[in-house]
Amino acid sequence: MPPKIPKSSGTSKIKGKDNKNENNFPTPDEGPPESGHPEYIFPLVLTSATQELFGCRADEDVTGENPYKLLKKEDMIQDMKTRAAVSDFSPVKQIVLEYPEDEILLVFDRDFTYGQCFYLVLTVEAKENMLKSPVQGNDEELMEDKEEEEDMIVPKTPESHPWISLGSEQEIEEESVTESRPRLRYKISPLMRHCGAPVCFSDRSALDGKDVNVESYEDKSFSIRQMERHAAIQASGDTKHSSTQTLWKYPKNMCTQYEPREFNPDEKEHHLRSENLKNFITSAAIRFKISLQQNHITDVFSDDWAALCEDDDMPTGKTETQLKEYQSFMDLQFSKEKSISHIRWHPTISGVIAVAMMERMSIEERINNSTKLLLNPSYILFWSFTDPINPQLQLECPEDILCFQFCPSDPNIIAGGCFNGQVVLWDISAHVERLQDTRSVSEQISNKLDKNNAIPVVRYCAVSGIENGHKAPIMDIQWLPETFEVSRLGIPVENPNRVSVQLVTCAPDCCVLFWDLRPPRVASQSLADVKQKSEDKPLENPHGVPNTFKHLNLTWKPIIRVSLPKIGSSGEYSPLKFSFRDNTVDYVTADKPPQDVEREDKGCGFAQLRVASAKQQKPLENISTKLYVGTEDGEIIYTDWKMEKDNDSGRLFSAKPTHQFCPHHSLVNTVSRSPFFKDIILTVASYSFAIWKEGVMSGPILMSSCFKMMCTVGHWSLSRPAVFFIGKEDGNVEVWDLLQNTHEPSQTQNISTASITCLRTGRTGKHHLLAVSDCIGTLHILQIPWTLRKPSNNERQNVRKYFEKEEERLEFFEKRQEKQKKEMEAQQLRKKMEPVVPLKQDEELEAEALKEYEQFLALEKVVLKNMGLLTETQDESDL
Repeated sequence: MPPKIPKSSGTSKIKGKDNKNENNFPTPDEGPPESGHPEYIFPLVLTSATQELFGCRADEDVTGENPYKLLKKEDMIQDMKTRAAVSDFSPVKQIVLEYPEDEILLVFDRDFTYGQCFYLVLTVEAKENMLKSPVQGNDEELMEDKEEEEDMIVPKTPESHPWISLGSEQEIEEESVTESRPRLRYKISPLMRHCGAPVCFSDRSALDGKDVNVESYEDKSFSIRQMERHAAIQASGDTKHSSTQTLWKYPKNMCTQYEPREFNPDEKEHHLRSENLKNFITSAAIRFKISLQQNHITDVFSDDWAALCEDDDMPTGKTETQLKEYQSFMDLQFSKEKSISHIRWHPTISGVIAVAMMERMSIEERINNSTKLLLNPSYILFWSFTDPINPQLQLECPEDILCFQFCPSDPNIIAGGCFNGQVVLWDISAHVERLQDTRSVSEQISNKLDKNNAIPVVRYCAVSGIENGHKAPIMDIQWLPETFEVSRLGIPVENPNRVSVQLVTCAPDCCVLFWDLRPPRVASQSLADVKQKSEDKPLENPHGVPNTFKHLNLTWKPIIRVSLPKIGSSGEYSPLKFSFRDNTVDYVTADKPPQDVEREDKGCGFAQLRVASAKQQKPLENISTKLYVGTEDGEIIYTDWKMEKDNDSGRLFSAKPTHQFCPHHSLVNTVSRSPFFKDIILTVASYSFAIWKEGVMSGPILMSSCFKMMCTVGHWSLSRPAVFFIGKEDGNVEVWDLLQNTHEPSQTQNISTASITCLRTGRTGKHHLLAVSDCIGTLHILQIPWTLRKPSNNERQNVRKYFEKEEERLEFFEKRQEKQKKEMEAQQLRKKMEPVVPLKQDEELEAEALKEYEQFLALEKVVLKNMGLLTETQDESDL
């Protein structure tokens, strides 16, 4: 909005002396200058974070009656060092450094006199003049009025000023409706044969014909049969008196055996050696073994009631195959002109989903609008089904987030990858109760109104150094499981703490990085020195940022840098997505590392963990260090993250990938493992998808044909092994069922008018949900129908058999190609070994051709004569 221009008074008082000081500094009671702003002030925009940091919150710390706030020069310089270009004082950095005094005056401009809500006084004289008390100024005016002999009130005509454009006309043009195409014109006219036709109107009595006779009929609404009636009765127990007497027909003697009767040793020996016992054991042993095998094979924990109706379409008998809209989330403030880059369901809290928002800009637009991006920070929003209107939590990001993931051992720890290549960490432990709140929407809205609609904003705990991380946007991030960790050589070792402390990232800068959350091992210091340092420098945490990862902020470095050199040529691959096997470790009872029993109460305590010594760590042999990587050029790479040491220089380097495949034509956007089969991988690129099996290095076991519309993302179903989803550029979602069709999707459904950016399946109570996001900032929550979430009988075994058959087909095809290749080589070898036949001369070839032609002519004459078409005279003439 353009700045407010205060009204100029119609009269001005002319006195003997000027009411202003020598330098014409404005006082708080005076109006704004006639044009622009004075040179000794600088209008500023202070964000809410800066206002809270310096204690100058609008209408709280500074008001219209008390608009002044003295800021320490040292604090402003420290803020510019800490936040660099993000600091709100960066435009006046040089002026602040050259300011002679220790305190600088900040004035709260409530009426936006100079275009912003604050302005900074740049000179000492202006500061002293503004800080004069209003009482002193009033006393001086009274003294001057007494000295003046007469006061004159002269009317002052307002002067017109030229109009200054502040961008309002652009907003008016954007809101106005303009015609993008010429209007369509239609002409409607009756048929020519109906034009001018004679029309005859006449009167008729209602008694003349039966057509207008209205007979009485029975109204069915008054003959409804009553099927159910509500009635109240009083229940009481029936009483009955009866008696019986036992009949005792004749007396009997009863006895009880309380000691077992046993055979004597001779009888035992006789029975053990008898043939009857041997024959009985021989005949019963087979049946006994079969019974034991059935006890081991039969699943005693299976639900028989669920197995009864597993072949039915629905419990109600109706077949539903379409995805239903369950809920949608969109915020007018944080989702405006933004797209959703990544989504994740909360692993422990039901009904909570997190989405990462990013600007819809190209690289050139980001460079041109870099100042705007700094003033508008990016957020990760937490949505809850209990409140579909307002987000429950906001995670502030230093840059747009392209991917993030919850920590497997502590869901309150979140790691994300930024557009500028930095890795960010958040700790939301203080806001878990807000996410777990399941009250009604009305109660939540009333509670929010009491708190001025303040959505909690969580600042990041730590961010990696931009010079030590990736040089390109981070496209994928994954945590290592808590069962193991990786040493600096890339060797899997046991994890004594049983806490996930390492994560892996990849970016198109041709490398995969491993990060460790624990403090690095530094030179040991005495406890007295550490205590003295903590006492000398008190803890400053104005924004309430948890100190969980304070030891990593701006100093975090990767422990392993895995490069991807190309096979057979120079250069490196550019990874976009990767996937490694979710390894699990089966420890022996004696070798199992001790677990932290109090971890649930006290948290993981990442700051207290330390990197174990390389000598104490025990290598693990059963951990797979292979990973699949998708590149920008559509290649699928199978490589090892272990580092190798050069024998000459002793430096560590990454080995070349073991296999390379080129099934796709452009960048790979999905590399996902099946949740049911750990060796099955789904890769999705621009116009196709492929399914791979780890260990089969001859190619994909299933490859789709090229589609007409571009594929943007893919995701496996969490309930059915044969189902996966594909998102398209036109807003459609395709459902593929491998047991139904492999050449086309089982169904296609349109979800949005914009491109699909991410897919993620989840579950809330009894509902199986599919979260679908698009590039216009809308999150769609769809309910998966019964047919797509209920697996059929033995579906997992059938899908496994299908993959095995495809593997056999691929092996047969490969063997046939090798056989054909060998036959061609043998045939070429035989041709080389055959003796060379000399070529005939041209004269001989010409004579043979002439002889064959004469034979043809003779045969032609014979045939013509037999048919009577050639006479003797014609024959002689030919001769």
